[in-house]
Amino acid sequence: MEMPLVDHLEELRQRVLRSLLAVVIGAGVSLVAVKPLVRMLEAPAQGIHFLQLAPGEFLFVSFKVAGYTGLTLALPYVLFQVLAFVLPGLTLRERRLIAPAVAGSAVLFLAGLVFAWWALIPAALRFLVSYGADVVEPLWSIERYLDFVLLLMLATGLAFQLPVLQLLLGALGLVRWRTMLGAWRWVVLSSALAGAVLTPSTDPITMLLLGGAITALFLIGVALVALAENLKPGTP
Repeated sequence: MEMPLVDHLEELRQRVLRSLLAVVIGAGVSLVAVKPLVRMLEAPAQGIHFLQLAPGEFLFVSFKVAGYTGLTLALPYVLFQVLAFVLPGLTLRERRLIAPAVAGSAVLFLAGLVFAWWALIPAALRFLVSYGADVVEPLWSIERYLDFVLLLMLATGLAFQLPVLQLLLGALGLVRWRTMLGAWRWVVLSSALAGAVLTPSTDPITMLLLGGAITALFLIGVALVALAENLKPGTP
């Protein structure tokens, strides 16, 4: 059923407001339990003493942690609102492509958060703590530490969207898997640069781990595109 432009804009406004409300509710719930969340984020930095260097620093940190957590909790509902707005205007083929891609994007984003928490953050902290440990005693600002952890997790979650982007480009016929694989040298170089840009620290361990993960995700994306091309009828 066709709708006037004004109705589309009103529907978009309603869905944006619902999504923002979900984020606010998630942040509010997270704020109630912010101290356990902060303790969990402090866990990889074992043996480090955190300081509050300015009045109200931990208060602002609490709002920041609650905001990131609320956005993560509300992500499935936000993606549902996006799909509910977009899908009615798409063809059946486009629906079959977009809906799994959005769902896969959410799964990969969460996988990126887990990978950053399980591998990147501990490796980065081990390097940063051990370097110069015999010269200086590590006393860290809680705000700067949580900025480091939250930004690294967010950057990793975004980097994990690469296979979804590749699959969309391949399904739309814009790029073939052989073309993607032929550009592997540029991908390795770009992964190293992305690892240097996306990581909030300057240690080589985190850069190498994130760059290696991006390269592995690229190869997974190539395999998915190749599988999708082979499943198409009449594909040479």
